[in-house]
Amino acid sequence: MAQPYLIVNNKTLFLQDTSANCTLLEYLRQTGFVGTKEGCGDGDCGACTVAIITQNQEGKPQYEAINSCIVPLGAVIGREIITVEGIAGDTLHPVQQAMVETGGSQCGYCTPGFIMSMFCAYYQGTVDDVCIEGNLCRCTGYLPIRRAAQQVTGTSDIQDQFTEKLESASRIMIGCEYGEEGDRFHRPTSLPQLLHLLQHHPNATLIAGATDIGLHLSHHSQHFPLLISLEAIPELQTLHITPESVEIGAALPLSHVQTQLQGIFPSLDTMLSWFAARQIRNRATIGGNLQTASPIGDLSPVLLSLDATLTLSSAQGERVVPLCHFFQNYRQTALQPAEIIRSISIPRTLPPKSVRRLSQSYKIGKRGTDDISIVAAAFTIDLDQNHHIIQARLAYGGVAPIPIRATAVEEMLMGKPWNLDTILEMKPILHQTFTPLTDLRASAEYRQLLVANLFEKFFHQMISSPLDQL
Repeated sequence: MAQPYLIVNNKTLFLQDTSANCTLLEYLRQTGFVGTKEGCGDGDCGACTVAIITQNQEGKPQYEAINSCIVPLGAVIGREIITVEGIAGDTLHPVQQAMVETGGSQCGYCTPGFIMSMFCAYYQGTVDDVCIEGNLCRCTGYLPIRRAAQQVTGTSDIQDQFTEKLESASRIMIGCEYGEEGDRFHRPTSLPQLLHLLQHHPNATLIAGATDIGLHLSHHSQHFPLLISLEAIPELQTLHITPESVEIGAALPLSHVQTQLQGIFPSLDTMLSWFAARQIRNRATIGGNLQTASPIGDLSPVLLSLDATLTLSSAQGERVVPLCHFFQNYRQTALQPAEIIRSISIPRTLPPKSVRRLSQSYKIGKRGTDDISIVAAAFTIDLDQNHHIIQARLAYGGVAPIPIRATAVEEMLMGKPWNLDTILEMKPILHQTFTPLTDLRASAEYRQLLVANLFEKFFHQMISSPLDQL
């Protein structure tokens, strides 16, 4: 087996005696690339942002910003990484020059992360607030940083060493095996290869974007004897859109899902815009978000409200499980040993006699994109021509040990008129439907109020600006 390597700023680095549980940030700083900073170690502040060459939805190479603090080193074997040290030559890169001219840096600790986020966006054509939403600054203030972004956005016909690198970049992600017994990383390149591995190692830890497992690696809170990456498996990276349904590969990054499904499912569009920041969405996946079975996972309520189903694969074959039956208990799912989520399917067809679909989602948190939900909710209501409810899906996160639907209220809504009287009739019932916990984020009573009030908010929002999903 060839010695594992990665390429950093055009320099090939061969890995020797480095743990498979090491993060990319740790390795970079140990190797002398100390321009990349460690801030929170959680993927929240963006100080550790680097660029990686990956593929966009058309399969063309592009620069993508990621949080190096929560990326396992094995995930970037054979990949090309660019850090802040690698973007300036004889002169500053345009994004660096813009930061200088606008006074976008004071202490400078966060500056490399901002620079690298802007660098990636620069070559995608739009440098805006979204590209730096995952970067926090505690002293400069965001106005000069935004001015720097505005100064370099929309640049066309860029021709430099970095565009040339993209033109020659390989589009194939290689497989790899790295590490020693009890500290190994595998990256298979096909579904049969993965399932074969799982038959022999049913207790292996699966990762795709590793945005959850990466927290344990970053803080050294847990050791993983065998990590198996899913991100090089084509069967898990698919996206099929038909008039009847959408099927999403479990390991397709959320940034790709967000771009390619824009406008199809309004509630998914909304929640993805609040799902962490771009660096996280460039790595995180729907399959990973569901498989963790977190009761506060942002995407679970949305997919529950859309009647999503999962295709589960193992060496014994495949089976389809409705998402509403997937979550069994706190952090427990219907997955069997050596079984994986292959894809998520969302139906697009409406029930018989339905003429309008209303759908939206909501996330209540203290810091918007960079915080865990206090309560997340997603609603889908189908109406007939007389504006009576013929199907209702009310799904919540953060109010029970699992993501859950208010099925009793859904049944009570059937046949009722879509008006304020119906909503006010349901609110007291919704208030008592769940028994959430009190924790540091919110009290149980506050969460119960949100369960009811978010449904009323949904009604008023749909009345003032109805969102039809056909």
